[in-house]
Amino acid sequence: MSNAPVKSMDAIMALCKRRGFIYQASEIYGGINGFWDYGPLGAQLKKNLREAWWQDMILRPAWGRPGPNGQRVRCVPVETRIVQHPKVWQASGHVGGFNDPMVDCKETKNRYRFDHVSVFVPASGDPGDKPLFAFMKDAPSEAKQQKKAEKAFGQVKVVPLTTIPVANFAKVLGPDAEKVGTLTEPRQFNLMFKTYIGATATEDDTAYLRPETAQGIFVQFKNVVDTTRVKIPFGIGNTGTSFRNEVTPRNFTFRSREFEQAELEFFCHPDESFEWYKFWRDFRMEWWKSLGLAGENLILREHEKDELSHYSVGTSDVEYRFPFTAPGFGELEGIAHRGCFDLTQHQTHSGAKMEYNDTDRGEILPNGGRRGERYIPHCIEPAAGLDRGVLALLCEAYTKDESRASPEFLKLHPRLAPVKAAVFPLVAKDGMPEVAEKLHSELADRFWRAGNIEMDEKQSIGKRYARMDEAGTPFCITIDSDTLSGQMVTIRDRDTAQQEKVALDKVADWLAVKLGV
Repeated sequence: MSNAPVKSMDAIMALCKRRGFIYQASEIYGGINGFWDYGPLGAQLKKNLREAWWQDMILRPAWGRPGPNGQRVRCVPVETRIVQHPKVWQASGHVGGFNDPMVDCKETKNRYRFDHVSVFVPASGDPGDKPLFAFMKDAPSEAKQQKKAEKAFGQVKVVPLTTIPVANFAKVLGPDAEKVGTLTEPRQFNLMFKTYIGATATEDDTAYLRPETAQGIFVQFKNVVDTTRVKIPFGIGNTGTSFRNEVTPRNFTFRSREFEQAELEFFCHPDESFEWYKFWRDFRMEWWKSLGLAGENLILREHEKDELSHYSVGTSDVEYRFPFTAPGFGELEGIAHRGCFDLTQHQTHSGAKMEYNDTDRGEILPNGGRRGERYIPHCIEPAAGLDRGVLALLCEAYTKDESRASPEFLKLHPRLAPVKAAVFPLVAKDGMPEVAEKLHSELADRFWRAGNIEMDEKQSIGKRYARMDEAGTPFCITIDSDTLSGQMVTIRDRDTAQQEKVALDKVADWLAVKLGV
């Protein structure tokens, strides 16, 4: 267990709003629960994370290292639609089985996910005629209900609502209710967002917004094989927006109703599938570490047998200790061995053959070739949430140092920082703004593929440093009197606040080394 103090989620959220990372969607109309917009810095940060995934999973998979077969890994991209044929979701099991249990409060009209509600009960176990106090963890109801429970019982303990018999719900005080016994019996709630195709909008025109990007890959598997030169083993990657009608969206962007995924479906021979599962499991953990999540806040957790889906022989989660999960962890990415379940399901429901003809296997023929082997490939799925990734990066990067003039700053990895560097004239006179503008133009033209280069000449130099620190900008370059007299600039490091002198005509090369571009 970590001994480090838990960071304030309220402070992180305030910084995200103040500096333009994340806003509440439709804020001027009161917002809409479970939906978040990204501001200028947040949009660039998320794009940088998406690009890092694309580069390291599609363009140069696993950083060019060989897989278990001793050869370089090969992956190709697709981009599939949010709306698919409804039968896709029937075949995948989402229409029939993608449900969460929920309870409603008849007094407040609030809806809660049944397995997310906890209850304060007396430590002695006998509440007598007093109510049981239900709450949602990490919500205002937790502290409020705890005070009531301790006043009623003294010593209390916490149990899941799922352990309370439905017959005893008449004794439960709902998380936000004033009256006892207002919670309904639990019922299943399908997480799919419905929509309608065409002008008539009848039930015959029902379609769904996708709850994951993976199924678009599976239904295009044969087309990818037939139209490219890929051979097993290979992966197909897809990024994009997915939707889940969460009963209780919460914890900022962690559990949202609209979110972005980055998923790879890696297809391989059944006999080699477990080795590929271990390969991708270990690489994905290493990848997140490389972006700044290394340390005790990041773990790789192998699922227990009773957690596995019926078709899975192995699943691991990369988990991060968010402030709202501490001392526990929350899922950042899942790496699942899905077997041949998905391709088999789509073959059964569509009638399309999903078998792969592997000409590198089978009996050796007299001419030295192979007879070939037909099989439905097994699939390894590393599925990452980009919104959760951004949130984890922001939480990890958030740093307080009361000894600094501005105590808050973001230690974002230079690869991901939305602003790579800022150029400041020390004062807005003596020709310094002109030199700064020329340097800014040079750096902006050279590094535009890597990210933004800003220029700022307003306010004191200390306030400008503080502004860039809060944006996570790694380096600030100041044009001062030494620049005018000796062609030297002052470069300040965000993390250490240390400064060094660099020749004006060497700044671009110095920055390229620091950014790794």
